[in-house]
Amino acid sequence: MLLQQYKDKGLFFNQNFLEETSDAGVWGYRGDLILVEGEKDDKGHAMPPELVMRGAVLVAGETITLLVGGLDSVADIPTLVDKYGSDFAPGLKGILFIVDLKDPMKIELGGADLTLIPLVQGVPWNEAMEELALEKGDFKGQSPADKLVTLAAELASYKPKYPAASLDDALACTTDAKREVWGAV
Repeated sequence: MLLQQYKDKGLFFNQNFLEETSDAGVWGYRGDLILVEGEKDDKGHAMPPELVMRGAVLVAGETITLLVGGLDSVADIPTLVDKYGSDFAPGLKGILFIVDLKDPMKIELGGADLTLIPLVQGVPWNEAMEELALEKGDFKGQSPADKLVTLAAELASYKPKYPAASLDDALACTTDAKREVWGAV
């Protein structure tokens, strides 16, 4: 199972959960997904990752069938696709919330249909629920992993009204926005 392999390789960070769905062999994950690992210290311990997809929401059996998450920059998309694109299910639909993106759009990359949406502050899971018009009642009584399956089913029929673009178009449609972080002062 693919997500367990990712866990064994240390590709998860700030893990919320990793559990099997009601469908045997299909797992759900929420947490951060490492795009660029941190270097090792003198003792061989891994340092914090250099680049992550924040708030990643994944469903996978042998391939990734759901991909939702947050990136700081449109320029991080090629890194995501280079690292994980070979594991994308054919026709994968995903939503990426991107801090420095100026306008929403949809692109096709690595066989995946990705909806790109600007987001400076927020949680990808909550924003995906809003984008897909899902409510808490749609998940009533489900396990955390099965909630991801419900989101994936809704995303499969989702038809974004955003313009189609290329990765080059997306790379040219950026701002100087930075992630807004809240916390103790």
